[in-house]
Amino acid sequence: MNSRLETPTSSTKSKLTIYQMATISLMTALLCILGPMSIPIGAIPISFTNFMIYLTVYLLGTKLGTLSYLIYLLLGTAGLPVFSAYSGGLAKLAGPTGGYLIGFIFMSIISGIFIKQGKGKILPSILGMAIGTAVAYLFGTIWFMIESGSTLMYALTACVFPFLIGDAVKILLASNIGPLIRSALQKAHLLESL
Repeated sequence: MNSRLETPTSSTKSKLTIYQMATISLMTALLCILGPMSIPIGAIPISFTNFMIYLTVYLLGTKLGTLSYLIYLLLGTAGLPVFSAYSGGLAKLAGPTGGYLIGFIFMSIISGIFIKQGKGKILPSILGMAIGTAVAYLFGTIWFMIESGSTLMYALTACVFPFLIGDAVKILLASNIGPLIRSALQKAHLLESL
């Protein structure tokens, strides 16, 4: 019997390997640690959640990266203080800014697809993260408008415009750090090639 841990090369099976469960748990834990850290600047604080999602899908791929985020989302919805500003609970998810948390699911999927198809190269990764972020903005802004009864301009001013530069920086960081971390893990035979 082979005692080596199975690596993601066995991901064609429908069941998760112990290795995959461990890496999902690790990235979820990092999301839970870094996600609540935020800088309050208005209705929506600047958080590290989307940066960690970019890195998670870069390292784990679309399916496992999105699964990691979904576990994080469930933990926060259950009441653990893992959302921005150390908040949690169903009220946060159902509130005016909850649409951005749901929008991050689509961001994770879209970013992961572009990263995979572009084989982790920087430009396709940046493009995928930017499109995924735009979709999250769209979903979250519509949700915010419905929940708060605000106009589109108010929603964009409160929830999108202040974050464009910060999110662009996060995308650039993730697209440059992601390949370095992935390369190191591949050399250690802990990740498969894209």
